[in-house]
Amino acid sequence: MVMAQSLFMALKQQHEQCEIDVLAPAWSLAILERMPEVRKGIVMPFVHGQFDIKGRRALGVKLRSEQYDQSIVLPNSWKSALTPFFANISKRTGYVGEMRWGLLNDARKLNKQFLTKTVQRFVALATKPSEQLPIIPQPRLVIDPSSVDAAKEKFGIYQTSSKILGLCPGAEYGPAKRWPEEHYADVAKQAITKGWQVFLFGSNKDEQVTKKINALANNHCRDFAGKTNLTEALDLMSLCDQVVSNDSGLMHVSAALNIKTIALYGSSDPNFTPPLHPEAEVVSLGLPCSPCFKRECPLEHLDCLKKITPNSVIKRLNFS
Repeated sequence: MVMAQSLFMALKQQHEQCEIDVLAPAWSLAILERMPEVRKGIVMPFVHGQFDIKGRRALGVKLRSEQYDQSIVLPNSWKSALTPFFANISKRTGYVGEMRWGLLNDARKLNKQFLTKTVQRFVALATKPSEQLPIIPQPRLVIDPSSVDAAKEKFGIYQTSSKILGLCPGAEYGPAKRWPEEHYADVAKQAITKGWQVFLFGSNKDEQVTKKINALANNHCRDFAGKTNLTEALDLMSLCDQVVSNDSGLMHVSAALNIKTIALYGSSDPNFTPPLHPEAEVVSLGLPCSPCFKRECPLEHLDCLKKITPNSVIKRLNFS
C-alpha cells in the first residue's frame, strides 16, 4: 500500500484535478487516510484468496454510480479484475497477469527485465507503455499532530530530551525474513547505553518476538507490539529518529514517514522491494543462496540474516 502511493502521486502530477478512490482491505484504510492524494478508501470485503464472483459482481454494480473514468488494477489475479469489469468502468488498466484479456481493456505485458522493482511496475501504469523508466515519486505519509498527541496520551509518552530508536522485528511472511531477536537486543542495549529510548513495533503475531527482545534488553524498551492499531503504530513511529526493520510493511511505513531506516534483508530481494527513501540503508549479505524467497530457510542455517552482525547495524546508526 505504501508503494502504491507512488502511483497515486504520479497520477496527481499528470492530472492535478483527478479524484482517486482506492478499493483495499479494511486494515489498510489507516494508511490511506494519511495519503493526501486519495479522496477515499473503499473496503474490499473479500478475504485473501476468496473468489466469490457474486459478491464481486454486487460490489461492481454498487460502484457504477461513481461513474469512474478509469480503474488501475494492481494485483495480477484474474478475480481482482472482476469488480472493475462489473462496475462498467470504461478504461480498465493493469498487467495481463492471469490471462485477463477482456476483463482489462488496457492490458499491459509486464517486462520484468525493464521494470525490475515493484514500485516501478505500479507507477508505469500511470502512463502509456514506454521504453523510458518512470520517475518514481517518494511516498510521504502525512502526520496528524492531534492524532499523535492522542497516541502519546494513551500510552503515557511525555516529551523528553532523549532520542528514540524504533525496532520492527516482525515479518508477516515468515522466519526467513526475521533478523534474530538476540541481534535486535544488542542494538537496543547499545541505544539505551547512549541515552536513547527504544520502541518495539509489531502486530499481535510479533508479541513473543518483541517480548524476548525486551527481556534480553533488561525490559528497558517500550513494547507496543499487539497493543496498538495501525494508526497508533504509525503515529508512535513518527516520533522515532531512526528505525531498524526487517523487510516488512512497517519498513515501508518508516521510510514514508521520512525516518532514516536501516532495512535488513534475508530471503527477499532488496532490489525488488527496497525502502523508498534516499537515505535508507539496505543491509544484505548477498549470499549465493539468497534471495530464496522462502518462508523458512531451506538450508536450515539462516546465514543470510544471522551473519548480519549487530555491530554492522550499529555502525550505520547515528547515536550522537
